Amino acid sequence: MTEPRALVVFIGAPASGKSKIAKRVAALLGVERIDTDKEIVATHGAISDIFANQGEPAFRALERAAVKRALAESAVVSLGGGAVLDPDTQSDLLRSHVVLLTVSEEAVAERIGGDKRPLLSGGVESWKRLVAARTPIYEKLADVSWDTSSGDLDGIAEEVSRWINAGYPAGEK
Repeated sequence: MTEPRALVVFIGAPASGKSKIAKRVAALLGVERIDTDKEIVATHGAISDIFANQGEPAFRALERAAVKRALAESAVVSLGGGAVLDPDTQSDLLRSHVVLLTVSEEAVAERIGGDKRPLLSGGVESWKRLVAARTPIYEKLADVSWDTSSGDLDGIAEEVSRWINAGYPAGEK
């Protein structure tokens, strides 16, 4: 079994800012960023189309493969919100440096919309149910957590970068 090599992995609810903060952290550290959702889209097409045409189980299989590849790289990695549902991904993340990004219901209401997120077609109510179900998993896997509700993504990216450069203090697994 290959051990995860990712410098840091971002997890959290949909619209918590994982992709945006990961991009900023990677730039600050001068390393590659891998966004597993973007990898899936580049190879297999829109996530909403995969859900519609092949179903969630097919998407989750593609997602697991993308996560496994991403974690093997020395990079900043952002995962889709549901990637943590896979038991193998959970096992990998327990051996990784994981940042949980959280966001308030009020802040997320401004961020979700459109048809890009198939599991959120019911809006904030769908988001709340999804987050309630996943929060115990997120919390079990995370070394540290930052709330992105204020929208100060640059500041959070700088704090995460300092945490990484300090050797991931106070939360190593």
